[in-house]
Amino acid sequence: MMRTLFATLAALFLAACSTTPSAPPQLYTLTAPAYEGSDAPGATLVTFVGPVTVPEAVDRPQFVMRTAANQVELVDGHRWAEPLKEAIPRVIAANLMKELGTRRISASRLATGIPADYRVALDVQRFESSAATGAVVEILWIIRKGNGETVRTGRTQAREVAGSGGPAELAAAHSRALTVVARDIAGAMRVP
Repeated sequence: MMRTLFATLAALFLAACSTTPSAPPQLYTLTAPAYEGSDAPGATLVTFVGPVTVPEAVDRPQFVMRTAANQVELVDGHRWAEPLKEAIPRVIAANLMKELGTRRISASRLATGIPADYRVALDVQRFESSAATGAVVEILWIIRKGNGETVRTGRTQAREVAGSGGPAELAAAHSRALTVVARDIAGAMRVP
C-alpha cells in the first residue's frame, strides 16, 4: 500500500517537473497623451479624479472578452499591467489636463488626503472588450466642489473599433474611449 502511494506520488512529481513552462502573460496598459504645455492663464483650480468604481466582472488582471450577449471569457495570457481602478482615473486625469490646459489635475489612491477645488467621481457601468465590436465604455461621472456640492453630473458612452480585435488594439480602443469621456467631463467643467 505504501509502495503504491509512493509510486503514485513520484509519478505525479515527475509529471509536474516534465511539463513545459507556459509563456509569461502579455501585459497591456491604458494610455493618454502626455501634457506638454504650460498652464493656461488663470488656471489655478486643482482637480482630483477619483474615486472610481469598476464592475466586478472586469475588475481583474485578465482581459475579459465578451463572446456572446450573456457570455464572457477570461483571456489569461493577456493581462492589464495595472488595476483598472487605477488606470482609468489616471487616463481621465491626463486627458483632462490636455482638454483644460492645466497640470493641476491628478489621480491617486490617496483620495481623501489631497485638497482639491473640484473632484470628479467615476462609476464605470460598462468596460467591455470584444474582438467583433471593439471597446465599449459607459461611465457615470459627478463633478463636485471641494466642499462636496455637486456641480454637474453626466453619463458618457463611447464605442471604439479595435482593428483586428486583438488585446493591443483593444487596449488602444479603450484608451480612445476614455478620451471621449474626458472630453465630456471637460466640457461640463467649462460651463459656468
